[in-house]
Amino acid sequence: MQLIKWLIISLPALAMAGCAAKGEKTDKNDIRILPVTQLIAKDTMMYRSYVANIQAVQNVEIRARVSGFLEKIYVDEGEDVKKGQLLFSISDAEYRAELARAKAALSNVIAEAKAAELETGRVKLLVEKKVLAPSELEVAEARLLAAKAKIDEARSAEANATMRLSYTSVRAPFDGIVDRIPLKTGSLINEGSLFTTVSDTREVYAYFSVSETEYLRYKQSLHKGGDEYSKVKLELADGGGYKHIGKIETVEGEFEENTGSIAFRARFPNPGKLLKHGASGKVKLSNKLDGAVMVPQKAVFEMQDKNYVFVVDKDNRVKMKNFSPQTRFAHFYIVESGLLPGERVVCEGVRNIRDGMEIKPRPVVMDSLLRS
Repeated sequence: MQLIKWLIISLPALAMAGCAAKGEKTDKNDIRILPVTQLIAKDTMMYRSYVANIQAVQNVEIRARVSGFLEKIYVDEGEDVKKGQLLFSISDAEYRAELARAKAALSNVIAEAKAAELETGRVKLLVEKKVLAPSELEVAEARLLAAKAKIDEARSAEANATMRLSYTSVRAPFDGIVDRIPLKTGSLINEGSLFTTVSDTREVYAYFSVSETEYLRYKQSLHKGGDEYSKVKLELADGGGYKHIGKIETVEGEFEENTGSIAFRARFPNPGKLLKHGASGKVKLSNKLDGAVMVPQKAVFEMQDKNYVFVVDKDNRVKMKNFSPQTRFAHFYIVESGLLPGERVVCEGVRNIRDGMEIKPRPVVMDSLLRS
């Protein structure tokens, strides 16, 4: 029984000794040294990236307007062309014959109208001499009107034949670059067949979608008269930056129901024609924040879906403090509420400390963290 009593008394004592050995040491020489930074308010230019679809300002399919055989191709794929430059020609013998028939028909009805006009003049003289009845003049004038109507019809047919003949020569609608040419010389062309596509890439559009929150910030910036928010940068598919600055031109009229986003369109100059129709990239949208308080990402930990940091008091003891982030920027959080400039926070090693613990701060300047 005495052995059992001794064990009952000794085991708690041993357990307490073990806890003291494994817990935080109270000896000042064993206080943890942790990096601590002081929060500051700083004007910040923040960029958000959005996937963009790049399109030429003009991108037009060149299609046949008449049928026939492709007689000749005057350009090559990827070639620069000028407005009005001849691109393709279709065999035109049939359309030349059609035009010749239309001209002959026009000449014929003009002659008929001339004869009807002379006849009307002769009948008019006879009516005035009372040789013929007035009804004869009315008949002659009606024949003249019918002959003149035939002239208009024949001229319309001639114009149509001329236009169809012109369609056998396919020309560039504007300055641009020729895309792939799927047809070869001698191919049978039907009306509507695709010859190629011509793109004007001297300037390009970049279409991208933003959230409703970002859209509201954009509109508020415009309302304040800010122009910087309209200027955007472009990151190319290889991660490199595009040297020319673009500008937001327009916003679509509706939000996408499934995603809650809305499409923006920015225009970028493209003097070197580096950007092509259908290319991809990322638009970087800028947003200037005045007096933004930033917290290093490594200083933040989550608990029950809330964000916390360890604030260091004047006695170098840490205390958990909740804050609300506005957004994330690089390896920092922009503070919306809960933290103020001048407060000191542990900026690394937060997983190894607990509330109320005393530490030895190793000061870290916030500007050095922003540059890293």
